[in-house]
Amino acid sequence: MEYIELARPELPYEINEELKVLRANLQFCGDDKKVICITSCLASEGKSTISLNLACSLREQHKNVLLIDADLRKSVLRRKVVSGKVQYGLVHYLSGQCDLESILYRVKSNNLMMIFAGAVPPNPSELLGGKRMQELLKSARDTFDYVIVDAPPLGMVVDAAMVAQYCDGAAVVVSANDVSYRAAQDVVRRLDNTKCPILGVVLNKVDRRHSGKYYGKYYGRYYGKYYGEYGE
Repeated sequence: MEYIELARPELPYEINEELKVLRANLQFCGDDKKVICITSCLASEGKSTISLNLACSLREQHKNVLLIDADLRKSVLRRKVVSGKVQYGLVHYLSGQCDLESILYRVKSNNLMMIFAGAVPPNPSELLGGKRMQELLKSARDTFDYVIVDAPPLGMVVDAAMVAQYCDGAAVVVSANDVSYRAAQDVVRRLDNTKCPILGVVLNKVDRRHSGKYYGKYYGRYYGKYYGEYGE
């Protein structure tokens, strides 16, 4: 098993508090909700950043967590690796080129387990909807306390729906003031068709400076701008 290090800046206090709320809400969904699909409507809404930080937040509670980068078309998590060699990824496993052990990587700083996307395939939807993906998630469900699956934007490609059918629940990341009601409803409809329970929506890039609340401008300053800098 290979060890890696990720470029993950220390989060401001206010963002950590929001992540704890998200973590608590997930845990209150029940202990049968272990494999969670994180998707969004569009690109650059912050789903990959939230997936990573949620996984790290769960690890802080000594949970055994696996983070799977299932965005096979446009992986962002691979770019965060600053040391350690990532040779094989999810694509290699799903296409039968390697075994499961070869794609597992352990993050040194917080003992988080990760699977990266790997090379861009010509058939991402077919790979994610195939039997090997189903078996991978079934095995991970039996091994880990939580499995966070960073899936592509469901409003743009069908890939996330292929993954969601094997998950225990899904959360949709929505960028405030960037996504129309109709687009969000369409993503909800697609998830409903997979029979995967929708656990909730993560409203991202929120500017609270004008909310009139005590912490308003602080959440607006950090929560909005910070996630905005990291794209997808």
